[in-house]
Amino acid sequence: MSTGGRRARTDQAEQTRALILATAERLFAEKGVHAVSNRQIGEAAGQGNNAAVAYHFGTKTDLVRAIIRRHSVPTERIRRRMLAVHAGSDDLRDWVTCVVRPITDHLADLGHPSWYARFSAQLMTEPALLEVAAEEFRDAAGLLAVIDGLQRCLPDLAEEVREERTHMAHTLLVHFCAQRERDPAPVWETTAAGLIDAIVGLFTAPVT
Repeated sequence: MSTGGRRARTDQAEQTRALILATAERLFAEKGVHAVSNRQIGEAAGQGNNAAVAYHFGTKTDLVRAIIRRHSVPTERIRRRMLAVHAGSDDLRDWVTCVVRPITDHLADLGHPSWYARFSAQLMTEPALLEVAAEEFRDAAGLLAVIDGLQRCLPDLAEEVREERTHMAHTLLVHFCAQRERDPAPVWETTAAGLIDAIVGLFTAPVT
């Protein structure tokens, strides 16, 4: 086969992968990961071969992992840019901004409609899939730096309280973005501002 022919086949395979990935993300966001079969994804993506999803991605967990990676790279890029601005800050709001804005800015970049926030919300209902997501972000240097900076701003908060409020903040961020993503014309700048205010208030609320 000529070089041009191989390149054409490679391009076609990449286009098919991208189409399957986008279709799976939308269906998972709308119906839940376990409610959608690989066959349904293939059919919705216009693939005549029922094994197309497995051929290109492997298992459903591998497909979920690929969707996560599709978004983790650009969000980490935004996060690193924000770290360059806020590194060394002792202001909690700066670090909460570094948590929120990479997500909302990425959603803004995706345009409308998007499905990533609703897909992420679906993952939170499935412990095994949430662990897959945690594995993908475990070595994200930018995210780890943000978490470290955030924790340094909360020296008087007991560890168990800090962990609980971190979980609350994550839940609020994911599900509120998923709610906003359903809007006909989401305004992510306003969404980010509201989330930052709320999460700063959550971390600084009195402990009773």
